[in-house]
Amino acid sequence: MATCNQDAQWHAEGDVWTHTKMVCAELERLADWPLLDRTVQLKLLFTALLHDSGKPVTTLLEPETGRTRSPKHALVGAEIARRVLRELECDLITREEIVALVRFHGRPPFLLEKPSPEHEVIWLSWFVNNRLLYLFTIADTRGRNAKEMTRPEENLHLWKLAAEERNCFLTPYAFANDQARFLFYRDQLSSLHYTPHVEYRCTVTLLSGLPGAGKDTWLAKHRPAIPVVALDAIREALDIEATDNQGEVIQAAREQCREHLRIGQNFAFNGTNITRQMRKRWIDLFTDYGARIEIVYIEPPVKTILAQNKRRTAPVPEKVILRLLEKLEVPTVTESHSLTFA
Repeated sequence: MATCNQDAQWHAEGDVWTHTKMVCAELERLADWPLLDRTVQLKLLFTALLHDSGKPVTTLLEPETGRTRSPKHALVGAEIARRVLRELECDLITREEIVALVRFHGRPPFLLEKPSPEHEVIWLSWFVNNRLLYLFTIADTRGRNAKEMTRPEENLHLWKLAAEERNCFLTPYAFANDQARFLFYRDQLSSLHYTPHVEYRCTVTLLSGLPGAGKDTWLAKHRPAIPVVALDAIREALDIEATDNQGEVIQAAREQCREHLRIGQNFAFNGTNITRQMRKRWIDLFTDYGARIEIVYIEPPVKTILAQNKRRTAPVPEKVILRLLEKLEVPTVTESHSLTFA
């Protein structure tokens, strides 16, 4: 970060590391800082340290204007934050709170540019704590020397007011029920005041986690009586390797799922499901049949995963697991009716 220059109009103070240190200092100058417990203070400090860590690999110079941009640096920074905090053995929940703050730290200043500000503060409230996001963005705004301040600090105070008006500044927005929240994040809720009827056809337990994480063990202990649609079992039955074309495996799995969904039978779907896009394909199918979806995410320490994988009858190559680890997107409750971290 110390060798990554920034656009002088927005960051006249210089490189990314200089800005990062300024943000850390501004956090400790916040009026609310002494009121925060040490755990919350550390979350904000780690957010500050990592919030622009994605800039060195995303920064580019626009030939037309001669100005510097860092597109999607927050998304890359979130991936870096997850990797760094995992290596520091940060607990899963705290880690993902920091990752989310890094991912969304640039959103509040743009509130007035959104077509629906209330939708924005509600949408983010289930990803991050809006109060912590507000406090961080105040420090982020103050921790720079900008020649242009087209989005002033007053915009952040409007963000706070908008979140307070919807009672989602300190806690997530209170939807009428889990189905209302589920529909909201699928852009299918007709009104925030609408209370959808809840009558699920069945419950699908979607397992998510790396190979060797312990998904089979969790199912045997917590859902021993329900049938399981398992991608590994289908591959074995069809004699298809994980590195082969998976079209036939996916087709067979979808048909097995439909058999349970048609008769309204609870079942588990067991696969790695490590990315949001991958999970959405299956969740869309389950939703078409009116199912309730619970996601169970399993993440023991990486060294435990690698050790457990070696004890499997058909272990996955370690390099494959480590490659999947880099692609991993931890589920959020916005994807389902409930989420369990195991």
